[in-house]
Amino acid sequence: MSRFGKLVLSLATLLVLAGAATVRADTITISGVNSGQASTATVVCNFNSQTNTLTITITNTSAITSPGSTSTITGIGYDLPPLGNASASGLNGFTGTQAPSLTSNFNFSDADLGNVPAGFNNVVLDFGFTTGPSGNFAGGSPNDGLLPGESASFTVTGAAFTGFTEAQICNAIFVRFQNVPGVGSDVGTPGQIPEPSSILLLGSSLVGLGGYARRRLKLRK
Repeated sequence: MSRFGKLVLSLATLLVLAGAATVRADTITISGVNSGQASTATVVCNFNSQTNTLTITITNTSAITSPGSTSTITGIGYDLPPLGNASASGLNGFTGTQAPSLTSNFNFSDADLGNVPAGFNNVVLDFGFTTGPSGNFAGGSPNDGLLPGESASFTVTGAAFTGFTEAQICNAIFVRFQNVPGVGSDVGTPGQIPEPSSILLLGSSLVGLGGYARRRLKLRK
């Protein structure tokens, strides 16, 4: 087999094995819809479908561009697909906790978390973590939030996760930033992560391409 064929088959095998993994973590990148790189975060997201448990670790990666403007994360919310819900509180039956932290203090709720600013009028958050006494995603307390460079971990469990894939859940996140340079506050959304089926499809296609290349080589000989 040619070097190209071997390379294609090796890559395809790796992709198929990655897609076949039942428990894995996805890392997604968050950026502000109005402030871009001034409000950013990374989220390591893992969903265990056997226990209906979501575990995330979020890190504020925002750059400090001016004194007093620190793009602090004050709220984290999820609107599971499809977007919106007939009920103001969205899906219910979730419980959540924040891992012990010396730098931030978030409170969990799956009740009505209020509106999501920055143009997301149709979003209805199913559950989330907020700061401050209001319990509102749009509000929050920067003093209790995550400053640039800080991280926090959270766990959410609920039977309402049944039927959702890890990619669907991880991509349903909205992150609230306050003290943002130039705009005051913003909401961050993720770059999409692929479904496992998409990875398997790509791997299968590469396997087929490798087989085609091998047949062509045999015909030439």
